[in-house]
Amino acid sequence: MALSSQSLHGSAAASARASLVQRSYLLAFSLVTALFFMWAVANNFNDILIKQFQKALDLTRMQSGLVQTAFYLGYFTVALPAGWVVTRVGYKNGILIGLCLYALGALLFFPAAEIRLFGFFLVALYTIAAGLAFLETSANPFISVMGSPATAAQRLNLAQSFNGFGGFVAPFLGSALILSGVEHSAEELSAMSPQALEAYYASEAQAVQFPYLGLAAVVLTLAFVIWRTRFPEITEDLGDDARKTLADRRSIWSHRHLLGAVAAQLFYVGAQVGIWSYFINFVQDLTGAGEKSAAHLLGFSLMGFMLGRFIGTALMRFLDPARMLGIYGVIAAVLCGAAMLTEGWTAVILLGSTSVFMSIMFPTIFALGVQDLGKSTKLGSSLLVMAIVGGALFPPLVGMVADRMQSIQMGMMVPLVSFVVVALFGAAMQRRGKRGRA
Repeated sequence: MALSSQSLHGSAAASARASLVQRSYLLAFSLVTALFFMWAVANNFNDILIKQFQKALDLTRMQSGLVQTAFYLGYFTVALPAGWVVTRVGYKNGILIGLCLYALGALLFFPAAEIRLFGFFLVALYTIAAGLAFLETSANPFISVMGSPATAAQRLNLAQSFNGFGGFVAPFLGSALILSGVEHSAEELSAMSPQALEAYYASEAQAVQFPYLGLAAVVLTLAFVIWRTRFPEITEDLGDDARKTLADRRSIWSHRHLLGAVAAQLFYVGAQVGIWSYFINFVQDLTGAGEKSAAHLLGFSLMGFMLGRFIGTALMRFLDPARMLGIYGVIAAVLCGAAMLTEGWTAVILLGSTSVFMSIMFPTIFALGVQDLGKSTKLGSSLLVMAIVGGALFPPLVGMVADRMQSIQMGMMVPLVSFVVVALFGAAMQRRGKRGRA
């Protein structure tokens, strides 16, 4: 009887430990999911900054596109070192490093606005992006490996749905906190006295200060909560083979599906950032709407992005993620082409609708890319985050085409081609999946 009681007690203890682990994973999943929201806010504030800097710093569309260049160069240059650091310090510490860099970059906006130096703003944006590189290098693979590999794409799409929610909120928040709604024509600016012009530029530049101070405060609060929370440590068994892989990165190139995912991610992020960066300009050029109204329309487009993530996550219970990716890529390309060929609100609606079909692309490409990497998962994740450099390369190209052809619509040729590349990757991964099941 004593033995039976002891056995019962042992079973209860084991059950309690299992329950505790489940609760621990749920809390960690929730906190990491909050990070997806926070980096979406930083990403999509850039779309507001492009319009704001065109006013406050008197920039051309191509020059303002350097906002995204500085931002996504931060991803590109820091992603691989971030992966190396995360491999050694773990996911939680990698997240904390990322949040601290994020907060530092946001704080730099205050002095940058005081001196109104575009280069200083670019340094601040680069610092934020360096932090986000740590966050994405830690959070994306953490979500991917904390459950069954078969449901990794679905799980990552669920977490990324909150990234979509952050993207939806950011334009409304940025419009309310940053955009003044005051827009002067070139003739009106030239008629101003030097004192009035200086006051106007100073006011517009300083409009970014307190929103970014608030952002830094929220990020530091989240960092404190995560620091005080116990995370389950998920490892990929970093034995001798793993150390060899990390020391000799040539081995990572043997994973052809990873290389395809890196290329697809490069073009996808370039397309996404290219469209969203100039969406406000697109709306204003084709409809004559004010900057605040155009920003709100961007928010509604990103609401479609958010809903698309939730719907896509549900559909993946029944449809192959690779097949969905290919179909969505084709639809997005067609919508871009139609937006180039139509006029007015029709073109705006068509271009805005691409967000629905972009919704699943990043997490699905990421999950497909890290499939079967095993001990190389963190390194592969770093390469996929580096591919976000597409966001640095493509927006200035969109702006250059728009400036030279004097048509923002023609600039949409760049994302159109990019979506075709994404569709081809989806088709290739579908064929790979069929071979694996054969």
